[in-house]
Amino acid sequence: MSARGRKYTEAAKLVDADRRYEIGEAAALLPKLSTSKFDGTVEAHLRLGVDPRHADQLVRGTVVLPHGTGRSSRVIVFAQGEKAQEALRAGADEVGGDDLVTRIDAGWFDFDVAIATPDMMGTVGRLGKKLGPRGLMPNPKSGTVTFDVERAVSEIKSGRIEFKVDRAGIVHVPVGRASFTPEQLAANVATLVDAVNRAKPTGAKGTYMRTLTLAPTMGPGVRVDITSALAAASA
Repeated sequence: MSARGRKYTEAAKLVDADRRYEIGEAAALLPKLSTSKFDGTVEAHLRLGVDPRHADQLVRGTVVLPHGTGRSSRVIVFAQGEKAQEALRAGADEVGGDDLVTRIDAGWFDFDVAIATPDMMGTVGRLGKKLGPRGLMPNPKSGTVTFDVERAVSEIKSGRIEFKVDRAGIVHVPVGRASFTPEQLAANVATLVDAVNRAKPTGAKGTYMRTLTLAPTMGPGVRVDITSALAAASA
């Protein structure tokens, strides 16, 4: 295993690895922990007490972060007629039907989120093997299969993210940038933790949310006291 760089080592000295920081303290530390020359993304890693192999323990949902993620998502919409015009008015980057399917089938994936109206899913379904593995397939559970395309596009553009537990029982999601103020980061994290808490599945036993770590793209992470994040969400 290669040794850590000087910047990382210096940043790691600012963190007490045995401590779980209050959400406000952790948010204030994060800009100091980022060692990249660019404005790195801050990610939340939330370990849950669930076994995703069981259907009644899956955790999935969406949440609109109050301060966004710091980047504008590229959104495409599969729609026709008035719904296509609605998507364009809401700010969708690309809107189409068979033409959009053909482009993607040929290898075009220059987008972050795909939305489809229910009547278009028969057409979009042909792309399942290509969009599915990339996590881009429209899905009713994530709010990306809907006739209310205007709201869906607007929410995603303004900071709506999807969270889903992985095979190891961890939720990984971006919650902002290193340049965000501590208040902005704390508010985003609190909103995420509250949403994941509300998505607790019926099959979950014991401690549901076990650990929460925030980390910049490049730099050490800091553990957060989950209770303080939940308290901030309800304040």
